[in-house]
Amino acid sequence: MFRLGYFNDLTMTKLATIRAALESIAMQSRLQENRAVTLVGGGAVNESDLSMALGMAPRLVAADGGANHCARLGHLPEQVIGDLDSLDPELREALGERVLYVPDQNSTDLDKCLARIAAPFVLALGFDGARLDHTLAAMTSLVGHGRARVVMIAAQDIVFLAPPRLDLPLPVGARVSLYPLGLVRGRSDGLQWPIEGIDFYPEAQVGTSNRANADRVVIEVDRPAMLVLLERSSLEQVLDGLLSGPEWSEPPQR
Repeated sequence: MFRLGYFNDLTMTKLATIRAALESIAMQSRLQENRAVTLVGGGAVNESDLSMALGMAPRLVAADGGANHCARLGHLPEQVIGDLDSLDPELREALGERVLYVPDQNSTDLDKCLARIAAPFVLALGFDGARLDHTLAAMTSLVGHGRARVVMIAAQDIVFLAPPRLDLPLPVGARVSLYPLGLVRGRSDGLQWPIEGIDFYPEAQVGTSNRANADRVVIEVDRPAMLVLLERSSLEQVLDGLLSGPEWSEPPQR
């Protein structure tokens, strides 16, 4: 004989699955808003940097354990996204439906977040630090995401994927480092060492420690595979340049 309770259990399981799916859809729809996002990762984050980022990008989203840092600094994120292996259990319970569990182990928490956020731009904090493997993974995610309007703020620098064309006002002598994560070619104006005619690729030819030799630097690249690293003081100019210039229409082919 079949137990009635069995069917009740089965029905409740299906209802729970459907409810979780609907909550996930609702969560993702809330992420599709026309406001810039501050995205906090599990690395070191301080009050000054978080306040600065929120002043430019007021929506606060955390990648997994980044929510722990947000709460420590007195901020509760609108959403938390990740596999939740480092999110404090009590905080997870308190955040309730703000938490989106993505169990995929073949992507990083930064990948999971960027795949689910649509915003004019994203400022990413806490994705660099003592663990070099985490920093390298985050930089790889910037290229894999294939969009230039995600700026990672590190201890001394900012890093972002070069768009098809970038036009920036910079002080003469400012450091402009270019680091490819695939074969990429380009051209430039206003750099001490022009990049035209060079095949950049990570195992042989990189473009670190270049310098601005004019008060305006223009960089053009042929595919979304070049990272740009600049001093943090240029953040506002970078955001202006990224938002006023072209964006990649498709993510890179791997």
